[in-house]
Amino acid sequence: MLSPLAANTILRQRYKLTKIVGQGGMGSVYRAEDLRLPGRLCAIKEVQPDPTAQSSWRMQEHQQFLQEASILAKLDHPNLPKVSDFFTENSRDYLVMDFVPGDDLKTIIDKSAAEGKQIPIHTILNWANQMVDALRYLHQQDPPVLHRDIKPANIKLTPDGRIKLVDFGLVKLLAEDDVRTITVVQGRGTALYTPLEQYGGDQTHTDTRSDIYALAATLYHLFTLQPPPLAQTRFLNPYVLRRPRTLNEAIPAWVEEAVLWALAMHPDDRPDNVDLFWEAMQGQRQLPVVDTRGVLQRIWEQNRWLFIISFVLFTLACYLTIV
Repeated sequence: MLSPLAANTILRQRYKLTKIVGQGGMGSVYRAEDLRLPGRLCAIKEVQPDPTAQSSWRMQEHQQFLQEASILAKLDHPNLPKVSDFFTENSRDYLVMDFVPGDDLKTIIDKSAAEGKQIPIHTILNWANQMVDALRYLHQQDPPVLHRDIKPANIKLTPDGRIKLVDFGLVKLLAEDDVRTITVVQGRGTALYTPLEQYGGDQTHTDTRSDIYALAATLYHLFTLQPPPLAQTRFLNPYVLRRPRTLNEAIPAWVEEAVLWALAMHPDDRPDNVDLFWEAMQGQRQLPVVDTRGVLQRIWEQNRWLFIISFVLFTLACYLTIV
């Protein structure tokens, strides 16, 4: 991984980096000043190439970045930061978007938990409505755009009370066959909020229902101040997921049922789209009864080799630790 750029670095003779605000395995995110538009702050996401990849593959990744960044730049929604520019400099790709002030929802959750105070239900529902609106917009694009890393840390609350889904780092475009997808930046999402099907890699099927799972996992955390258990843990023990109302009695029963519906292990047992999910969140939809044993059987049949390999690697790791 390449080192982050220093403060005061100027990119494209326009963007002066003032602070690094995030860093991961694929690059960094910076706050920057736009020297052409004094007073404008922007966030610049850096996408570093894989130094171990062959040059032909790196070129393919670069072309893919340019193609998908151009699509992201066309998105325009009040709950999404506007992508205003993208470019390549010194073998690194950059995505420029509006800088969003305010705290992310993970910070708000941690503060509420530390104070022992639940976040008001009506406040969370207001945020949920805005998140649903943003996902509806993304999923209705042609082709649909998937986020694949919805989590509290990637959702900001601006000073004027607006929700912004800020990180496009794992955005995916559904291909025409609706099975294989293309990624701007390789990644698997954040474990606590990631559905099981997303662990299979880029050749497995993910669709809008994967984003719905992550949204429900985020809402579970907001409502209860506790994250849901990992999808892998739930596969091994279907009863490990506690019902939200056992952690927060103020949650309406229909809201609890909607969140649990969207957290179904198998995509076929979740809402088909965010509109159905939002109707359920408002108590306007009769929810289906999920056959848990049938769900686990389907997941096992579709992912058995993934689980076998994971189990072998886990056993080997335990053995080497003991030895």
